[in-house]
Amino acid sequence: MLWGYANGIFPMAAAAEDPELHWFDPVERGIMPVGGVHVSRSMRRHLRQSGWHATLNCDFMAVVQGCARPGDTWINAPLTALYLELHAIGHAHSMEIRDGDRIVGGIFGLSLGGAFFGESMFSARRNGSKAALIWLSAHLAGCGFTLFDTQYPTEHLASMGGQTIPRADYLRRLSRAIRQDVDIRSRPLPEAQALWQPSTQTS
Repeated sequence: MLWGYANGIFPMAAAAEDPELHWFDPVERGIMPVGGVHVSRSMRRHLRQSGWHATLNCDFMAVVQGCARPGDTWINAPLTALYLELHAIGHAHSMEIRDGDRIVGGIFGLSLGGAFFGESMFSARRNGSKAALIWLSAHLAGCGFTLFDTQYPTEHLASMGGQTIPRADYLRRLSRAIRQDVDIRSRPLPEAQALWQPSTQTS
């Protein structure tokens, strides 16, 4: 699986009940600007008032399960097992957004060198996934990552600064990123106050 990501392809299931994994190599790829996610004024205000905080790798399975929504998920049992194996050896990570001890949103993905491959995110409360995306992007920048892959571009990601690039451009960026020696656990997570300041990019 790590070889696949290093070569620009990724697996998905057709449905949760499908035991097979299918590999994809899109002509266009979605990426997020590392450390440059757009935060609207209303979003910044909401998060500043929320009192939420983030944790890293504290409940990986809960985040995967939160992303595996019944009826429309591409995360089947074999893929979940692979994610857990990769988490155990330090290549799969989760960020949990919490209100007290309760998880209100999260995101998980894989890391390889200076590339982070975002797999999925979820909200248990309004704006939970957005908070996870903003927090993770800032943390990746602080750790020295240079590529934040989101696989397919979407309108939602575009509204937060997501970009669409051709496969060839993606592969060039990927080749450089995976040669970096960086670690997502090398720095503490950013403080909430730093993320919601006006200096953060706005849309």
